[in-house]
Amino acid sequence: MRSYSYRVVGEETVTYLPETAEDLEAFTTWARRESGRVIGVDTEGTGLDTYARGNRLRTVQFGTAREAWVLRVEGRPGTWATARDVLLRLPRIALHNAPHDWLVLDRHLDLPMEVLASKTTDTRILAHLLDSRGREDGGIGHGLKPLSQYYIDPDAPDTQDGLISVFRELGHTKSTGWAAIPSDHPVYVRYAGLDTIFASRLLDVLGPQVHERGLMRLADFEHQVARVCAAMERRGVRVNSEYVSGMSSRLATEAEHHRRRASRYGVSTIGSTKQVAEALVAMGENLTATTSGGALQVDKDVLLPLADLDPRWERLGVREPNPLADAVVRAKRAARWKTTYADAMASGLDERSRLHPKINSLQARTARMSISKPPLQQLPAGDGTIRKAMVAEPGSVIGSVDYSAIEMRVLAALSADRAMVQAIRDGADLHDFTAEQIYGPDFTKRHRKVAKTVGFGKVYGGGAESIALQTGAPLADVRRAIAAYDRTFPGIKRYSARLTARGRYGAKELISPTGRILPLDRTRLYAATNYMIQSVARDVFAQGLLDLDAAGLTEHLRLPVHDEVIFEASETDVFELAEEIQRTLTVPEFYGVPLDTEAEIFGAAWEPDTTRYIRTGDQPWTTPQETAPGLPLAS
Repeated sequence: MRSYSYRVVGEETVTYLPETAEDLEAFTTWARRESGRVIGVDTEGTGLDTYARGNRLRTVQFGTAREAWVLRVEGRPGTWATARDVLLRLPRIALHNAPHDWLVLDRHLDLPMEVLASKTTDTRILAHLLDSRGREDGGIGHGLKPLSQYYIDPDAPDTQDGLISVFRELGHTKSTGWAAIPSDHPVYVRYAGLDTIFASRLLDVLGPQVHERGLMRLADFEHQVARVCAAMERRGVRVNSEYVSGMSSRLATEAEHHRRRASRYGVSTIGSTKQVAEALVAMGENLTATTSGGALQVDKDVLLPLADLDPRWERLGVREPNPLADAVVRAKRAARWKTTYADAMASGLDERSRLHPKINSLQARTARMSISKPPLQQLPAGDGTIRKAMVAEPGSVIGSVDYSAIEMRVLAALSADRAMVQAIRDGADLHDFTAEQIYGPDFTKRHRKVAKTVGFGKVYGGGAESIALQTGAPLADVRRAIAAYDRTFPGIKRYSARLTARGRYGAKELISPTGRILPLDRTRLYAATNYMIQSVARDVFAQGLLDLDAAGLTEHLRLPVHDEVIFEASETDVFELAEEIQRTLTVPEFYGVPLDTEAEIFGAAWEPDTTRYIRTGDQPWTTPQETAPGLPLAS
């Protein structure tokens, strides 16, 4: 048996690499002896895309604060069986970013994810509960390396960076090295073992802090949410691979078309800020925003209004679209969609043409979820180009259930603003109601858009300038609308002021009604309301997922997207299932405000722009588009 030592905060640690049957017996003896404590566990594979074709599990490692064992399971049936048996027998394990390892072990070690989840403590969850900020926001971050350096040993190595250096020495890249490096390479083994040692030590530090701050109940909640989201990731969603291939070609053609349009105005590289800015100025545009380096800013926030487009890519109707700005934003969007969505989908499919997007159940500082590979929570509203690639199994259809304006309703509930609460309870359209209060009963469509954006500005922290850019309304008109909004809903203004004052004069954090710690930035106190509302809305949605799981509906769920759950059902059961999901997610009373839901049924593909049936609250189903009576949903 080989062994490798490493000093952690001055203490000697050792990592063992079993090579013989006797070595494996020594490992099982150790695991049995240490089973009274929480054992750190980790895996190494050929890549992070667990379900991509060709993905393999190479090692499973176990460790305590001073000792680790790395088991090479690839191509070794005896070692594979030993690792599986020990994992089944261990009563408690610690993982860092547990869903990834749950799914790896579920797929490659034939260990049901649910069995592992029931005994797991995820140190990443504990770290997020204590400080939800990423490193870019001034926090510690949630990766194993920065956490280990902060809480355990300032000299803790970046194991991944060290391995990548070895990959290069062996003639491989970051992407190919994981599969190519010998599994008994000393650096590979040492670093694999260290990850479990640091995870074990991290648990010893974070566990007591989570308990001291009264976060144990929230920690259990997050582990359950992670389990439900991992179950959705494991099942995945079926993809129309032919459509994806065609979409990739179409987007490439579209991007090239708009690049040629841009070249007519002297822009040979659409990614060149200097070229685009100079050309726009030469066309008479007045650019005022600058980057941190002093260059003129020409990002999407600047270019969309110049192209007379709002953030939903709908016409503002306030100016003649600048053809260069229009060409640049469309070329960039097409190129980004090709790489980020079409190509990522094609490369991420498993053997059954299913995509398994990574669902990050606890991500932003507000705990809001995210989806990556591909980033399906960043899909543009109202555009089904990407969504329609995801399809149901034959004989089934795709549907969704979404909370109705949940963040506005949470804002009304927490602020206890009488006017907004009453409008919601009366069943009024909030944006119509707001527009009428600001502009009178003869408000226009544009007035409604301004009122709606002002309302969301209260939630997301958008100022007058940002709202003016998004709506195309004159800045003076937007400021008047904001003042009218504050007069109409004084409770919201008072609530926001209380949250801001806490950050200015009190603690640098808020505590949400669910007990979540929300760190504040003294330089961005205007975001306090956003943090609170977004966090509470997320926790309502997360609780809804747990309720769906308790009702036995998880097998039908495919994706959690913002405040919406995408599901799949047979044609014969889809209406009944949609209504059951609605009933389960609906919150009749949340601080005096009902949190209602809306259901949509799309058909054979997730294609919101061709919704066939819609149901708001407990009202009857309607057909927003003409659908022939008796037409099969999946036709």
